[in-house]
Amino acid sequence: MRLPDDLVAACVEPAWDLWETRGRRLASWRRLRCLQWDPPASVDARRRAALAAIVQHAAATTPFYAERFAAAGLDPRAVRDIADLARLPVLAKDDLRVRGAELFSRAVPREELVPAKTGGSTGVALQVWCDRAGVDLRGGAALLVDTWSGWRIGQPVAAVWGNPRVPRTARQRLRAWARERILFLDTMRIDAAAIDAFAAGWRRLRPGLLFGHAHSLFILAEALEGRSLAPPPRGIVATSMMLLKPEREVIERICGVPVTNRYGCEELGLIACECERHGGMHLSAETVWVETLRADGSPCAPGEDGRLVITDLVNRGQPLIRYAVGDRGALAPDPCPCGRGWPLLAALTGRTADFLFALDGSRVAGISLIENTLTRLPGIRQLQLVQEARGALVANLVPATGWSEITARALTATLRDALGADLRVEIRLTERIAQEPSGKYRFSICRVPA
Repeated sequence: MRLPDDLVAACVEPAWDLWETRGRRLASWRRLRCLQWDPPASVDARRRAALAAIVQHAAATTPFYAERFAAAGLDPRAVRDIADLARLPVLAKDDLRVRGAELFSRAVPREELVPAKTGGSTGVALQVWCDRAGVDLRGGAALLVDTWSGWRIGQPVAAVWGNPRVPRTARQRLRAWARERILFLDTMRIDAAAIDAFAAGWRRLRPGLLFGHAHSLFILAEALEGRSLAPPPRGIVATSMMLLKPEREVIERICGVPVTNRYGCEELGLIACECERHGGMHLSAETVWVETLRADGSPCAPGEDGRLVITDLVNRGQPLIRYAVGDRGALAPDPCPCGRGWPLLAALTGRTADFLFALDGSRVAGISLIENTLTRLPGIRQLQLVQEARGALVANLVPATGWSEITARALTATLRDALGADLRVEIRLTERIAQEPSGKYRFSICRVPA
């Protein structure tokens, strides 16, 4: 029996949220639903206050930050703006891996901490922790931006995901039936039988949201060519990896619904998400503060690409202040015309670790190179660039109709134009691009030491 969506939204969801989070998750969603429309000045005042609070908390209750602020000669009580932290070194992933225990706050009981583990696709797997209240605040923020896609609380969800969890206990099975109502397509096992089963499940459950890894949604859309998901979802949310423009176009053409691009990570939760205008991603200004930095550590100008350094405003259990998340992007110079007061991330340009080395020593965004190639050259269905050594590049390529030696020569020329005329290029034709253990895909992989 399928529970009515209105019943789930009005009764089941609030009751379950009260049981699991003491009502904090939905309370956070309701609060943010109103605050998102505040003018930028009000948003900025709130996040300055939140920044001052988390900085003073971290310096007073964690050994790591007590030492770090003292070494930088900074008085935590004097911090009123992100610029006041300019002398504080960024928090590297190695800091978390080696000294993570020193980041635990003495003011938060260990039983109140919730673990999350990153996949380690760049070679460094991390275990991070957040207090339960912070997790619930993050959950409310994620819930809000999912509704920007057109989905509404109470509607079922279809998730295209790697290694989906299987309900095992009675409580988990009850939760799956009554509240979550998720239809999974396991990205590790996408074949004709899995697509048929997914389409049949879709007809029974009628999801309001299609959610998943960006490239996995593209693979699903291609598999659905010639058939339809009826009724169509209210929204589509792509996350966990770069959403390439050519793949977005395929998903939207076949599914008939705009794609909402969402950006986050295990360590920080939601970072940014597109609204209905799809003109950049709104930063989750009530939960994180995002900086873009040049190589020398100075702040980038609006629109200038730099590495993303993020301060978590809600995690009091294991505070993350000026955390180098490993990605690059650019902040927008102007607000979104939608009227929301949250600032915009104009572009997410890729992982720092996945920028490729040119022969002159400069670095090139591999994702941008791939997107440009897919847009211009015929006969390429999927492409992955792997650099094991400077001066050489392997292009793992899934061919499509129109692939020819002419395209191969054009691809080689494009890669040499970007990385150097003497670049050695090896094109390897393959039936599929291999996934990471998490089910994600990586399209630009640089294994050359920086």
